[in-house]
Amino acid sequence: MPHATQKLTAAMAAGDAAAVEVFYRRYFPSLYTQAQRATRRDEAFCLDVVQESVLRIIRSIRPVASEAQLMAWLQLVVRTTAYDLLRAERRRRVREALVPVGAPADPAPDVEQLAWLKDQIERLDPQLVHLIELRFTHQWTLARMAECLGLPLGTIDGRLRRALGQLRQRARETLP
Repeated sequence: MPHATQKLTAAMAAGDAAAVEVFYRRYFPSLYTQAQRATRRDEAFCLDVVQESVLRIIRSIRPVASEAQLMAWLQLVVRTTAYDLLRAERRRRVREALVPVGAPADPAPDVEQLAWLKDQIERLDPQLVHLIELRFTHQWTLARMAECLGLPLGTIDGRLRRALGQLRQRARETLP
């Protein structure tokens, strides 16, 4: 009888979306902790590392026989992803340092777009609106939100990502 880790990784390798969801829920806290250890950076950067790592994992996973073997591989993926993102950020900073003095600043936000966004947020489920307010108005970290709301960190992250993804999609369809 195959081990649970082998079943899960085989299902993921076969493209099973339910297996990917199980994987994400089960391993998100560990991946996030690994990202924090590898980068010693803020929450947003660590979440970017985790997201990119999960994408790499989904693209390249193969059936793995043991939990220990999977955890070692996941740690390697997160570490290499973190290093790649740190290098990319360093290159970006160098490029930005080369921008000439007096270059035009970012344009002021479009008042109509802001009104549209406010309207769209108000149409969301009140629980999602609360999460968005905590995150972006009050600048709460995901960890603080999870602790105060009594929800897993991955749940908070997933709900916010889905809500923001919906808003982005609506913006692409609606705004010029």
